[in-house]
Amino acid sequence: MDFQIVIPVLISFVISVALGPIIIPFLRKLKMGQTERVDGVQSHLKKAGTPTMGGIIFLLSTVVTSLFYVKDYPKIIPILFLTLGFGIIGFLDDYLKVVLRRSDGLLPWQKFLLQVVVTAVFVFYLLNYTDVSLAMLIPFWSGHYLNIGWLAVPLLFIAVIGTVNGVNFTDGLDGLASSVTIMVAVFFTVVSVGMNSGIEPITCAVVGGLMGFLLFNVFPASVFMGDTGSLALGGFVAGTAYMLQMPLFILIVGLIYLIEVISVIMQVTYFKMTHGKRIFKMAPIHHHFELCGWSETRVVAVFSIVTAILCLIGLLAL
Repeated sequence: MDFQIVIPVLISFVISVALGPIIIPFLRKLKMGQTERVDGVQSHLKKAGTPTMGGIIFLLSTVVTSLFYVKDYPKIIPILFLTLGFGIIGFLDDYLKVVLRRSDGLLPWQKFLLQVVVTAVFVFYLLNYTDVSLAMLIPFWSGHYLNIGWLAVPLLFIAVIGTVNGVNFTDGLDGLASSVTIMVAVFFTVVSVGMNSGIEPITCAVVGGLMGFLLFNVFPASVFMGDTGSLALGGFVAGTAYMLQMPLFILIVGLIYLIEVISVIMQVTYFKMTHGKRIFKMAPIHHHFELCGWSETRVVAVFSIVTAILCLIGLLAL
């Protein structure tokens, strides 16, 4: 048991901690500085110049750790693919923005198309090379599954791409996306062990990799994860949920991601409908709390505690 749980956490943590001092100066040399919105939270302006794309650190540690286990645990392959696939899309986006100075990075349609392609490969693999069904475990109704037939495929696309972009929106404060996703990864680890599903090595690798990364990413951050990290984490969360037949549980344990997306949609829609009025002081919602006077560390702590409580509710829902 410790071999599939404790060891991958430790391996990934050690790799992540070791990579930090190597990769961060390299990113700084490449001038991969994060640009902050001038109209945003004023305290963030001093972050301009902090290297981004730090997601490479925990992405590499997760991939390397998973490779040790992939022979004995083939079920981690689709999760690893989705994590790495979305991580590469994020990397392209960051690279265009930061190194080639294309302010928009990938164009929205390019980003969306790539996300659809990666998700399509994941679905194809899931349906043809695993025994995992698209029937979804229903929260709070033990042992019951929701089977919606072929509609499960379009729902999977919505769930995967929605989760990925939710994690992307959550990544706006030092340590926020990392802290919240550690909680979610621990939840999935506990469930995987309980269900004997054979994906623990990768969920544990993400926990270890993120813990190592957090040493460099907590306030004041010496590196940001960038889209490289946030899209990879979104892919990880969605892929793991599907391998456990638990996509409905993302609505519980990943509620913070969902709220972040909804806050942006509400803000943009309301702004357009009222010709310039806003519901929140700023979206995504973590910035709203900052402008209400909360410190960055307080927002991160509260969001992490809320996620921890939601994960406990998720365990009850099993």
